[in-house]
Amino acid sequence: MTLAMNTVKSGGKIPLYESVAGRVAQLIGEGTFRAGDRIPSVRALGRQFQVSLTTVMEAYTLLEDRGLIEARPQSGYYVRARFPGSTAEPEMTAPPLKPTTVGTAELSMMVMRDTRNPDLVPLGAAIPNPELLPVDRLNRMLATESRKHAVASVSYDMPPGCERLRVQIARRMLAVGCALAPDQIVTTSGCIEAVVLSLRAICRPGDTVAVESPVYYNFLQAIDLMGLKALEIPTHPRTGISLDALRYALDHTPIRACLVVANFNNPLGSLMPDDHKRELVAMLAARRIPLIEDDIYGDLSFSPERPRAAKAFDEAGLVLYCTSVTKTVAPGYRVGWVAPGIFQKEIERLKAVTTIACSTPTELAVAEFLANGGYDHHLRRIRRIYARQMSLMAEAVGRAFPAGTRVTRPEGGFVLWVECPERVDSLVLYEQALTRGITIAPGPIFSATGKYRNCIRLNAAWWDDRVERAIHTLGELAAAMM
Repeated sequence: MTLAMNTVKSGGKIPLYESVAGRVAQLIGEGTFRAGDRIPSVRALGRQFQVSLTTVMEAYTLLEDRGLIEARPQSGYYVRARFPGSTAEPEMTAPPLKPTTVGTAELSMMVMRDTRNPDLVPLGAAIPNPELLPVDRLNRMLATESRKHAVASVSYDMPPGCERLRVQIARRMLAVGCALAPDQIVTTSGCIEAVVLSLRAICRPGDTVAVESPVYYNFLQAIDLMGLKALEIPTHPRTGISLDALRYALDHTPIRACLVVANFNNPLGSLMPDDHKRELVAMLAARRIPLIEDDIYGDLSFSPERPRAAKAFDEAGLVLYCTSVTKTVAPGYRVGWVAPGIFQKEIERLKAVTTIACSTPTELAVAEFLANGGYDHHLRRIRRIYARQMSLMAEAVGRAFPAGTRVTRPEGGFVLWVECPERVDSLVLYEQALTRGITIAPGPIFSATGKYRNCIRLNAAWWDDRVERAIHTLGELAAAMM
């Protein structure tokens, strides 16, 4: 990049550093540097613009304050992922505030079956891109740990599960604001088993569970299989479940448990502020209602600071904290855990009488990876990639989809919620997309009552020319319904 000196000194009374910042911002706006790209170093830009290092530092500080770039320790400056300002966000959802049975099982299973077809562009299921996972390192650790712990690796590790793993989990829980002993953690076969065990420990057939709306469809299927009812609570795409609506529901409906994804909800991507988490926990604790918290996306924050869990504000032991490494490291390893508070004994009993124990070899491998495999370094890498890909996908949706389309702006995770104009039928779009080699998740599967007919969820874990073309195709199909 070469720029004449007078380009940045032609600002009249504008300070020189502002002129430099303005020129870099212009390059970002024009697409010379896109989300996730590294921009010139302070020294390189100083040479190219023929200005002092101090001027460049002031310019970069100004760009950081404006949210255009971010500094990465020992790496340099990068363009921050930004969502297109021209595309509006969805507003607070408005589901009916009454308990209901679930009626979307078959459609949910269709979307899950799509993941087995390698010929489809995988925009449907919320699965990580295996090309971004530490596959070789994990498999080496799996082999090494199995040899090192030969007898243990082929033996049952009864609840609460693999001690080496629980020690590493307890250490990592400090980052989410929780000081837990290893014995306060129970390992599970992924996060969904942690959630199911929690529901079984608390609820009985006919009970009502309050959930966000829209909500992850597997939660709805679990609620249905247990003979429970779901009460969908209005949810904001930025700040999560409406506490006012939940309070009203608690005052007017017998609710046995509340199930929430506080950090980067699936599918909205919402992030509850800490004061909302504190209020949520206190509100439920005052009524002795347990909170089941799924934090599976918490480690995928685009911000350097990992968000705290609602569990961090739990003083009564009524929060059952569930998560796994499914979205960050190894979906197929099925390594998850729950910190169940006062429900510890019941969770251990349920685990023992259902699946007895987890897979010991994969637990040992994940324990070693958390201890010595560079988990934090891996997270920093994939966070940057997902932040960039979410931004690029949102931009593509804004360009390709009909006017009036709204797109969420998550601060973590890798799923986007797209709200199309009312005339767009996501179920028809799903069928048409399949014929074009694309799978998506239609909105109705995220509601017990089949709401969100004009919405879809997209997986941004992949981004390449094939995915970009798929987004363009989806936009054309949606536009044809207008």
